[in-house]
Amino acid sequence: MIVREEAMRVDRGLRILAVLFLVALIPCLRAQDFDLVITNGHIVDGTGSPWYSGDLGIRAGKISVLGNLSQASRGRTIDAQGKVVAPGFIDMLGQSELTILVDPRLPSKIYQGITTEVTGEGSSVAPLNDVTIQSDRANYQHYLIDPDWRTFGQYFARLERQGIGINLASYVGATQVRRLVLGDEDRQPTPAQLETMKELVRQAMQDGAVGVSSALEYAPAPYAQTEELIALAKEASRFGGIYASHIRNESDQVLTAIDEALRIGREAQIPIEIWHIKVAGKQNWGRMREVVDKINQARAQGIDITADTYAYTAWFNNLSAFVPPWAHDGGDAKLIERLRDPGMRARIRKEMIEPAGDWDNEWQEIPGPESVLIGVVQNSKLLPLEGKTLAEVARIWNKDAMDALFDLLIEDQAFTSVAVFGMSEPDVVLALEQPWVSIVNDSSGASPEGILGQEHPHPRAYGTFPRILRKYVREEKKLSLEDAIRKFSALAAQRMRFTDRGVLKAGMWADIVIFDPATIRDLATYDHPNQLSQGMEYVLVNGVPVIDQGKMTGARPGKILRGGGYRPQ
Repeated sequence: MIVREEAMRVDRGLRILAVLFLVALIPCLRAQDFDLVITNGHIVDGTGSPWYSGDLGIRAGKISVLGNLSQASRGRTIDAQGKVVAPGFIDMLGQSELTILVDPRLPSKIYQGITTEVTGEGSSVAPLNDVTIQSDRANYQHYLIDPDWRTFGQYFARLERQGIGINLASYVGATQVRRLVLGDEDRQPTPAQLETMKELVRQAMQDGAVGVSSALEYAPAPYAQTEELIALAKEASRFGGIYASHIRNESDQVLTAIDEALRIGREAQIPIEIWHIKVAGKQNWGRMREVVDKINQARAQGIDITADTYAYTAWFNNLSAFVPPWAHDGGDAKLIERLRDPGMRARIRKEMIEPAGDWDNEWQEIPGPESVLIGVVQNSKLLPLEGKTLAEVARIWNKDAMDALFDLLIEDQAFTSVAVFGMSEPDVVLALEQPWVSIVNDSSGASPEGILGQEHPHPRAYGTFPRILRKYVREEKKLSLEDAIRKFSALAAQRMRFTDRGVLKAGMWADIVIFDPATIRDLATYDHPNQLSQGMEYVLVNGVPVIDQGKMTGARPGKILRGGGYRPQ
């Protein structure tokens, strides 16, 4: 009996010793401190503060520690000696909702340092129905895409299944819900139809949309009255959303259009974002000061309004935007039918030539047809025209410029996109310098290869962010490096309510760029736009390199960034 008790005491003692041994061994067996450590960089944290030196430790996709990490264990070290380490750039309007299905890596974006894109300008990728899909069939066919989703939830699920190279968020478009209920016709909703539109906005917000948007220059959006937009914006406001707008007029009536946006913000009690702020048209050059003063006055009164810019003097939109809104009633097929009718064509020509204040007449905003550069076409027979001006097309076809415009729309089924030179550089700079102006690429993700490489986009598709760093920071010193990075990151994240991105600090997702500010540059030009920017040595999305030592890795670590109204199904 005594022997047995003694044996039991010894056994308990051995077990205690074994436990103590294992506890002592845990520090030796533990996983490394960090997956990745970035050392020796000049940290520009996104807040606008001056750079500071330090190391940055990443674990499980997030920034874990900033400080001296020389003694920490890690899976990998990136030596950023002499380089800027900054938050990944946020594109406030990216247009990649379809091209991300073509090339999920989005090379044109990541080589700019873009790690997050917001999209959905008026006509968002969802919701869809059979009628809108058929109406937009040419666009899907252009990219060889099968639109197998109907809701944002289904679209986001498709992206998550395939994987994406950057983070993506989307607005629900006011135009989109209008088309689902009213089609492309110029008519007003009944109370019951408006309730259906509001329900579509509610569903989209619960699926993760970040707000409601409008693009009021492009039919059928101009048919919507302000009260309709207020009603939809109120629904987005209930879920913590934002109202973003390509305002109704960016030229002669730009101040009136801003007043409309301010009214929507006040009555819907929703923050306002004015997309790609500009004063368009040679007759308006120099009026950016009026726009800035109006927005500053509104902010002083407590209205939450901000804006963004791509900082080029040419915009990029549909060639059909030159045609007055009434001619679009019923959609593209009806537009082409009117352009074929001699009487209707004469009426359209007359209204484009004779200035009128009730629509954004782009024909009156340009010096001439040499200011219109043909970008993207769908009809393969028209591909030789990409990169040529409308004036050159007119000479090739032996027509006057307006007839060439009309016939190009007919031949390309109203698909053509164009770059339009209609802004002044001093106005662009003044907008860029405002502390409440962030940065927008306003172009879909592209690639020099494949289907996307056959297009002739605006050079901003490849160059917006590096161009600002080269031209306006390094060469012209219109912005400090720290303020440019703030506009690229923290300012945008703050506006979009991305509370865990946009700044380099512990606990934030590790969206990070590393580059040399002395060499970063854009290469894309209007003549040769399909050129990737240079200088991004590393781009990390959620802690995973998508660019590593200047080379694209092909990784797809991006996430869907859903708004505050998201309700998981």
